[in-house]
Amino acid sequence: MAQTPKPRRRQKLAELISDDIKRWIATEGMTEGDRLPNEKTLMELYGCAKGTVRESLKILEVEGLITLKTGPGGGAILHTPSMEPASRMLRNFLHFRSLDGHQVYQLRRLLEVELAVSVVGRLSAEELESLASNIGACECSHPSDEDQRRQRFLELEFHNLLARACPNPLLAFMCRFLNDMLRDLVVVKKAYIPERKQFDAANHRYHRELVEAFRDEDRERVRRLMDEHMRDAEAHMSALEAEMADQMLISQETLFDTDQDSPLLRLVSQGR
Repeated sequence: MAQTPKPRRRQKLAELISDDIKRWIATEGMTEGDRLPNEKTLMELYGCAKGTVRESLKILEVEGLITLKTGPGGGAILHTPSMEPASRMLRNFLHFRSLDGHQVYQLRRLLEVELAVSVVGRLSAEELESLASNIGACECSHPSDEDQRRQRFLELEFHNLLARACPNPLLAFMCRFLNDMLRDLVVVKKAYIPERKQFDAANHRYHRELVEAFRDEDRERVRRLMDEHMRDAEAHMSALEAEMADQMLISQETLFDTDQDSPLLRLVSQGR
């Protein structure tokens, strides 16, 4: 028997107003620093109470689109939102869906290659120097867990540097979002343990060769190197996840390999 679809939640008036204000901002081509109409004007425009207008403005503030200032010269001032709130919300959405490295790389293999090709000939001397400095920082690592985690973050930052130079804002956002997903996997799964010197060496080599190809503005070499780099990184990630799964299995077997029942079974037997 087919289930009756759940009715969609009816939007509150404040949400409808905030959506309409966003459309108006886009239509008028407003930019950072521009001001929205004051509360009295918005109340008259939408025929609603002051509390409803304030709630709609609060929604825009939480979304990072405006800054609310009080006092003389205050009001709602447009603010260009950073990508972090949007990235965090999407990561929260995916957090309970058992995302693994293979699923991330299924998309990253495609997008990182396109992003790398898109910045060929667009990287300034300062940006190329930042990429080279990133590689140097990665190669100055030490065996401690904290340094290994820092190195993983630096390796992802290399790709974020490329994303910041990308002329396509959607492609740049998607690549930085996937890097954030990998950063979360590194933290949650402690993907910097155990030390993986082969993975480190491969990353450093690909990054060095990519910088050389960027300097030469060799589009085809950039495409080939980034494609190989992503495939190699995915292979290392898959091997690491399998290794971490095995270690977890061993830890669980060790935990319950005693003369006593497991803590969970004891709770069940006691009727708790």
